[in-house]
Amino acid sequence: MERAIDMVEIWRGAFLESVHRGHAVICDENGQIVQAWGDPDAVILPRSSCKVIQALPLVESGAARAAGLLDEHLALSCASHKGAAIHTDRVDQWLSNLGLTDDDFRCGNQTPSDRDARYDLIRADKEPRQAHNNCSGKHSGFLTVTKHLGYSPEYIDTAHPLQLNVREAFEDVTDQASPGYGIDGCSAPNFATTVHGLARAMAFFAAARDDGPVRNRAAAKLVQAMTAYPELVAGEGNACTELMRAMGGKVAIKTGAEAVFIAILPAQKLGVALKIIDGATRASECAIAAILVKLGVLDPRHPAALKRMNAIQRNRRGIEVGYIYPAPALT
Repeated sequence: MERAIDMVEIWRGAFLESVHRGHAVICDENGQIVQAWGDPDAVILPRSSCKVIQALPLVESGAARAAGLLDEHLALSCASHKGAAIHTDRVDQWLSNLGLTDDDFRCGNQTPSDRDARYDLIRADKEPRQAHNNCSGKHSGFLTVTKHLGYSPEYIDTAHPLQLNVREAFEDVTDQASPGYGIDGCSAPNFATTVHGLARAMAFFAAARDDGPVRNRAAAKLVQAMTAYPELVAGEGNACTELMRAMGGKVAIKTGAEAVFIAILPAQKLGVALKIIDGATRASECAIAAILVKLGVLDPRHPAALKRMNAIQRNRRGIEVGYIYPAPALT
């Protein structure tokens, strides 16, 4: 097994102060590795980076069509959103259309990371709801399938038919039997795979077309939704939203907790997966930006790229004291 490699450097003045190490894979539509850093066979939990996989049953089952869902809803089903009004208003209406309420969620309450939404709750002396949970779009999709197919309401149980469907889809597109699962922050099971497996899955999404088999059509539709609504996939100021906009809607990307990141490049039929082993988000954002630049889909001079790849570190007086850079292996 290969070791993780240096992927991101933190400099303070002339001194290399910190290094973030990780694994990454670029995969083609045939599942073959185009380029790799570190250990492609490292087993990881993809966390929220795999929401596009977890959304496959929503489209494949016909539940999305039966519920009249639009691309904006499909984007939310793949999202880790900030709990802003543009997110929660849509989630609330989605639930209402299903004849359900916030109590039907199983994701848990979460204080929104969107400042305006958070302050609105404080001023109104209200508690955050489950709709504010960054995974409420994914769970709205879960509830849509559950209602459409008449499943029991405890849709997060690992033995629930919905989660069995998710696991089947996950193992199919990664082309690997999952060695197990962890319970995610939103209480849904999160299936493990290798970095190569996750990249292979994203290459499947990249090569999917809307005139293929059912799973391919579903995958293509989800990618289309993500790239059409980057603000719903994450939110203003977040890396996923800003970098997708910087690439003009040609690439879908998604982060996950503990410094996982994926990218789907339809024009090149390539999938990317990376994991920073210390779980640092600043490093995963820098590394994915560097790989996207390397693949020619992100302009290194774009402000969204500079914000991650050559991020200036300032002290409390606003003085420049250092930088975040991709390590030489990525450049």
